[in-house]
Amino acid sequence: MTNKTYTKLNFHSHTFCIWKEVPFSQIKDLKINYTSQSGSQYIFTIEGLYRISNHWGRVANCHWRLIPLTEFKNQNITVAFAHWTDFYSNDDTSKLFYVKVNRETKEVNFYHKLSADDNEKVVLRNAKDTAKTIRTIKEVLTQDDWAKYLQYEDLETLRSEIVTELVNTSKTFLEVKKTYLG
Repeated sequence: MTNKTYTKLNFHSHTFCIWKEVPFSQIKDLKINYTSQSGSQYIFTIEGLYRISNHWGRVANCHWRLIPLTEFKNQNITVAFAHWTDFYSNDDTSKLFYVKVNRETKEVNFYHKLSADDNEKVVLRNAKDTAKTIRTIKEVLTQDDWAKYLQYEDLETLRSEIVTELVNTSKTFLEVKKTYLG
């Protein structure tokens, strides 16, 4: 599957994109090209576009994630940039997304299948299953109650094994936990 070409005419319709926050100084000499009904402003360039907005994540029919320069708080106005090639086709029912976990920071995120490396093996899920898997992984990484009736010697090893199963298979949390029942 190849990615569709995105431009200022179609980037806002059923897309997934990871935006990178940039300092406001980067756009000080640029002219706003479009303001949306929700108040987000856009500056189009040959390479991509800048978005000035106070809301990220689920934007209309798009999934737009922000990589902040520092701690991000929704409702704060932020400027971010995305290359035209950073946009990918998106819908809620197709298996388009995979999950990655940074075990050191306990961050869990999703990515579009077209952004995976060619040799990277990923399990694809639709948007709803991806969101559910992310919630479950966050629970496993940050809470202990889920392990109450399981057989294990070291909780951190158990966490790691379960997270690995959730990321690398399409098993449900219940299916994975059953293998650790006494």
